[in-house]
Amino acid sequence: MSKTTAPTKIHFIGICGVAMSAVATALHQQGHTVTGSDAGFFPPVSTNLTKLGIPYYSGWHPEQMIANGIPDLVVVGNAISSQNPEFLYVQEHKIPFMSFPQAVGEYLTRSKSIVVSGTYGKTTSSALLSHIFLQTGMNPSYMTGGVTQDGTPSAAAGTGDWSIVEGDEYSTAKWDKLAKFFHYKPTHLLLTAVKWDHADLYPTEESYFDAFRKLLGMIKPEPEGNGLIVACIDTKTLPALLKESKRKFTSYGHDKKADYRYDKVTQTPEGISFEITHGKDTYTIKSPLLGGYNAENITGCFAMACEAGIPAEKVIASIASFAGMKRRMEKRFEGGTTGPNAGVTVIDDIAHSPEKARSVLENLRSIYTGLIVAVYEPNIGNRTHQSKADYKDAFVNADTVVIPKLSKLKVDASNPDKTFEGEELAMTIRESHKEVHYLEDDEDLVAFITLARVPGDVIVFLGSHGFRNMIEETVKKLSDKK
Repeated sequence: MSKTTAPTKIHFIGICGVAMSAVATALHQQGHTVTGSDAGFFPPVSTNLTKLGIPYYSGWHPEQMIANGIPDLVVVGNAISSQNPEFLYVQEHKIPFMSFPQAVGEYLTRSKSIVVSGTYGKTTSSALLSHIFLQTGMNPSYMTGGVTQDGTPSAAAGTGDWSIVEGDEYSTAKWDKLAKFFHYKPTHLLLTAVKWDHADLYPTEESYFDAFRKLLGMIKPEPEGNGLIVACIDTKTLPALLKESKRKFTSYGHDKKADYRYDKVTQTPEGISFEITHGKDTYTIKSPLLGGYNAENITGCFAMACEAGIPAEKVIASIASFAGMKRRMEKRFEGGTTGPNAGVTVIDDIAHSPEKARSVLENLRSIYTGLIVAVYEPNIGNRTHQSKADYKDAFVNADTVVIPKLSKLKVDASNPDKTFEGEELAMTIRESHKEVHYLEDDEDLVAFITLARVPGDVIVFLGSHGFRNMIEETVKKLSDKK
């Protein structure tokens, strides 16, 4: 099915996800008749769908899915069970269906397809790069897996020649274990880093690297304007993969050999500033984003945008106006200058692995002067015994580490390698950190982390789950004391 065909009826099974709802919205705005279903609906997804006039319903009801005619296409979310009644109906009646990544590849990718990939940094980088292209009149199609702080949609179908898509290495669907990025037809690749992650899907480091080897192999050295790789050379593993691929690339990073090199990074609670040097030119960059590591993300986007032909001064202005992403060093509370909680800050970050937690904590230590209290919950891949070694010294920049009751996981009962729970995680971190607590009760946890805070202190929530309203309760408790 071509993206140039006439409007069609498209039903999304699992429409309430951030990325799924954004793509559904983009296709609705293209003129397709879009409907959706999910287990439950909550703002802002529900209110946005209602505002746009996209019909949806709660639960799985095949009769509602076909109430206004059989869909021409059904898009199936990655979390949908193989026994989902609507999905079973679709297969039984031979209704065409696609995975979410297939739909993105079919409807949103363009002739110049930038895929932003890597172990970390890809969500912020894909959103920033999309922002740059939007602000400079390139009218791209795009899709990113996060929510921006200024409310910009997570996906859109533009009329330009460019598309920018976050290239996730996780599996496409229950029936397709290939990485999502294989569906996005990349002509351009922005590659941030490659470090072994998602041990539940890639049981060895080599199997993880193989996925990126294949991705690099998709970028063909074609005529001018195509076949571009922009890659960070600050880690050991990625330069080795690039050398192995025998593909020409443009480099960025802090390394002195980088084509686009960043340096002189300054961090404050208001954002970061630094310099980028390319050839004989040096540019001053200012951004409201927190975290020195964002200098690396910004430099990669600067390099790709400039290589795509956007003037540097326009790129710099766009960077300064990018507010950042929710759950990426997002400030949820600042105590102000007076009152019992003056100068206390609450940060929310999706850092669900020891490596990502380490990076966030290092940056917070550079920005803030007080105690750092970290509440941490890993994703499934970092609750396996293979990941235990990665926790050594990961939390050295936190004064106190708190592990909540971990979210229940749907795991294969036949898998001999069971995932560990909160107490075992606390014991693992305690091997290299003296102040670690496991608090099973959420209310007790909030009371503990808000007790006796002083100016300069930071409470940071690290993890991919929603923390069961603990962040909101923490903010409320601190606000009540003001």
